[in-house]
Amino acid sequence: MSKMSIAQAAEYFGVSREAIHNRIRRGSLESVVEDGVKLVEVSKTAKVTRTTSRTNTAKTNASDSRYYKLLEEQNAKLQERVTTLEGETRSLRDQKELMLIEERIKIEQIYKDKDEQLKNILNSLSSQFMLNAPSEVLKSEEVALDAEIEIETVTQSKSESKVISLKKYLKKNKISEKKSKKIKAKFKKEASRDNRIITIGKKHYINLSKYDYKNLLN
Repeated sequence: MSKMSIAQAAEYFGVSREAIHNRIRRGSLESVVEDGVKLVEVSKTAKVTRTTSRTNTAKTNASDSRYYKLLEEQNAKLQERVTTLEGETRSLRDQKELMLIEERIKIEQIYKDKDEQLKNILNSLSSQFMLNAPSEVLKSEEVALDAEIEIETVTQSKSESKVISLKKYLKKNKISEKKSKKIKAKFKKEASRDNRIITIGKKHYINLSKYDYKNLLN
């Protein structure tokens, strides 16, 4: 039987000082007090306990190592899953934005078509009104419209609308009388179904800055 201090016993058994005090309280270790110092009585058989304790500690450490390794593997799998879900979320968000853009384009086209239909209806009503008006009124209205269009054309910038009557266009470009008759016949035939042609009474107007009339002017 040998005697050791609390610190020596803790080192000998490979445990903390608190563990030695706990063993003393439980009675698994005997202690004595000499000159006011508490000493632990350690027998030879305690070496076996010490070896067993170290073996258990080694097993515990190995078990902890396997546990931490398992946690790391699970964490890596979870991180991979999170990355996959983030990619799927970005893909869905991009698809949603694309769908919204497509829907917006469709709505804008619908309103554009409705505007063209409304313009055609107004042109038709205006044509009917002008056809039913007395010849003097009709002539005065056409003269006034020509004057108004000419004024707007002069005051507007090059990038803005440029509307001119077909008759003035042919005269301005010195188109022969024979060819002018053919062009007027084309416009008369297509006026009711061609959105590019503006019809007021019996006169046709063209918007050169907005439309191309090559198929009708050739």
